[in-house]
Amino acid sequence: MTGKNVERTKQQSSPKMAIRMDDYDPFIRGRFPVGVRTIPAFDTARERSFPCEIWYPAAAQHAGQDISPATQDVFPIPLFGTQRSQMAVRDAVALPGTYPLIIFSHSSGAGRRSATFLCTHLSSHGYVVAALDHSEVVVPELGRRAGETEEQKNARWEAVIKSRVPDVQFLLDHLFSTWDSEAKLDRTQIGIVGHSFGGWTALAAPDAEQRIRAVVALAPGGASQRKPGILPVTLAFNWERDVPTLYLVAENDTSLPLTGMYEIFARTPATKQMIILRRADHVHFMDNVEEMHEAFRKMPLSGELALIQREMRSIAELCSGEQAQ
Repeated sequence: MTGKNVERTKQQSSPKMAIRMDDYDPFIRGRFPVGVRTIPAFDTARERSFPCEIWYPAAAQHAGQDISPATQDVFPIPLFGTQRSQMAVRDAVALPGTYPLIIFSHSSGAGRRSATFLCTHLSSHGYVVAALDHSEVVVPELGRRAGETEEQKNARWEAVIKSRVPDVQFLLDHLFSTWDSEAKLDRTQIGIVGHSFGGWTALAAPDAEQRIRAVVALAPGGASQRKPGILPVTLAFNWERDVPTLYLVAENDTSLPLTGMYEIFARTPATKQMIILRRADHVHFMDNVEEMHEAFRKMPLSGELALIQREMRSIAELCSGEQAQ
């Protein structure tokens, strides 16, 4: 990625944030092979069952297996009736050690594996990364329904929004009480990354969850001015502590435009930096960018979402998925 493709807005780091970088290069895969495990998690308080994906540094015997199509994990994509691979080895032997934990929060209705390119990449650099299918995916009553009234839609939206941060807190509690692996979790080093609605989730979580110490927001929701059809989420930013925050946003985002990103960034009460990916739209932070972007652009939609759809450029006019990722 060249300097022509990104723009940075930055505030100076606090003197307390002395981070050792050593030879870390975020643009290349890390030195660890990556394992992946799917675990069930049942929330007794809300009576909800969540499938969770956990990525972790794997033992040296798996070196190269995570990047080889012959040995990497394959999982189904029900929406398209296809399968997709991820750069991880299913149920690989973990590399013993204690690792920082990152929670990944997906966009509205997407799913825990919507950005495996990112989750596996982070794990290759020595993180355990965990994601669940959020409540609107696993609870039928929270999913979109045909023919619902405006009142019903607003009530459902409110329930979906209220579920997001508790989902994150539940996942943290569940991992620290049940995760059984040689790849142990560092309770003092916890970050969260999320895309779109998940970006809002990442920014909203520190209000209620003191264990979170860093945030990465990918094209997040939460701006005061939003397009029709976009979830009506707001951000209080009641952090009461410095939570270093990185924004990665898209220049040509038709769903959550740059004006909103600037607004949220200005309000963030912490050490912060924003990077703008040039010639990118909202889907450029997901797996299979070209396929997903064109699928949404050509989907038969009506009403508010159709207005957003008509503003989208063809993928040929935008940067490639490989460059974005």
